[in-house]
Amino acid sequence: MQTQRICLWSGPRNVSTALMYAFAQRRDTRVIDEPLYGYYLYATGASHPGSAEVISAMRTDSEQVIREVILGPCEKPVLFMKQMAHHLVDIDLGFLRETVNVLLIRDPREMLPSLEKVIGKPTLADTGLKRQAELLQFLKELGQSPPVLDSRELLRHPASVLRQLCERLGLPFEHAMLSWPRGPHPDDGVWAKHWYRNVHQSTGFAPYRPKTGLFPSALCDILEVCAPYYEVLRADALVAPAGT
Repeated sequence: MQTQRICLWSGPRNVSTALMYAFAQRRDTRVIDEPLYGYYLYATGASHPGSAEVISAMRTDSEQVIREVILGPCEKPVLFMKQMAHHLVDIDLGFLRETVNVLLIRDPREMLPSLEKVIGKPTLADTGLKRQAELLQFLKELGQSPPVLDSRELLRHPASVLRQLCERLGLPFEHAMLSWPRGPHPDDGVWAKHWYRNVHQSTGFAPYRPKTGLFPSALCDILEVCAPYYEVLRADALVAPAGT
């Protein structure tokens, strides 16, 4: 059986876990949560909540992860892997020729304050936006046309955006993707208790709610750096048809 291997290249705080839960509801799909996270923490020494537990629970050899997990055996026709773009540190990207790649972005005006609450003041590398822009260019040079999802549009019009995404992936849309059971998911990474509190309270994509209040002044410098990368990526993002 030929397995379609989908890598969702996201940044943090981008509703990527909700999208993983959506794909987990498909009858034809197996999901994997951030298979390169242990490697990333081991290789960079990044200070994230529960780092030691993550490293001890996961493979930390990137080549082994790519060979045995990302490109490894799968018992279902579709393998959906939630990935963080910034986890691609010192990794040969040649394996992306064998995967179907999707990018998930979020306006840094909304993402940065959320990320700061978890890891402290974030850097450009922490956001994954520069890496995502580089990935988009690299994938286009490979002849791929990766779908780009903007989390705002996904939350505003989940059914429409997911239908478009499935069409681009050559998959039938399943209505079951729009909801899931409340609480932890069996495929959550061990880091879920630090990052997934909100999505564990959900049973579907939450309605989009714009951020209110002033943007934190301490994040203005990093916002200025992030914004151009977001705009480059947003230009390719799927948009729901008018009236949906």
